[in-house]
Amino acid sequence: MWSRKGNEESSSSENISSKIGDNSVNMDEDVVEHRQSTDNSVNQGSVNDDVSANTTDKCTSSAPQAKRLKLFNKVMEKSLQRLVADASFHRFAHSFHPFYKQNPHMTKAIHQEFVASLQKNIQDDINRVVEEGELQCKLDELDRLCVLAKDKTQAAWRPSGHPEQDVGSFLTPYYKKQDLYMRRELEKMRRENAALAEKVREGRSAIANTEQRITAAVDGWKASVEDLGACISSLCPDESFEEL
Repeated sequence: MWSRKGNEESSSSENISSKIGDNSVNMDEDVVEHRQSTDNSVNQGSVNDDVSANTTDKCTSSAPQAKRLKLFNKVMEKSLQRLVADASFHRFAHSFHPFYKQNPHMTKAIHQEFVASLQKNIQDDINRVVEEGELQCKLDELDRLCVLAKDKTQAAWRPSGHPEQDVGSFLTPYYKKQDLYMRRELEKMRRENAALAEKVREGRSAIANTEQRITAAVDGWKASVEDLGACISSLCPDESFEEL
């Protein structure tokens, strides 16, 4: 009996020590993850500041400069921190539990490299969107529109809840403009056609006058030929030629 009790006590003490060791390892891993997330957030904050500085150099923003961009960077930073927190080592080890039991240090190194690569790629994508999309210029334009909207007393358009009326209210002015444009173009074409018709009539009248002049000239030429023949016949009659 004493030997059984001793074995039970030793086994229970080993279990307790192993649990304490596991808890200490988990605590160490949580501390390391917290430090990594803190370092990543600091690095990300510096990168976001650099991106905001670059974009403000490209665009002239109103005071305070890059306010909306800083807010955007802060939101992206918080979202990325939550994503990294969700990709914790505990979940990673739980997903790859057999590999973790065989080589926990290698699993830890793979997780660290995975988190660092994931965070770097996401941050690069965000920076690319900010730079290529000229987000600072777009946000400055949004600020300008907001300032202009303050001076307008007329309420902005809002949907009425009836799609047919909304579509009609949107398309009716467009169709009216198109109808007015088509009427103007039709009137313009009518004027052009009238001018062309007048030119055609003038051309036909000129052709008719030319034909009359040609006919008169031909008639005059025929009359001259007949007169010339009469003069020749009167000066040299046929009998004189026969006598000769």
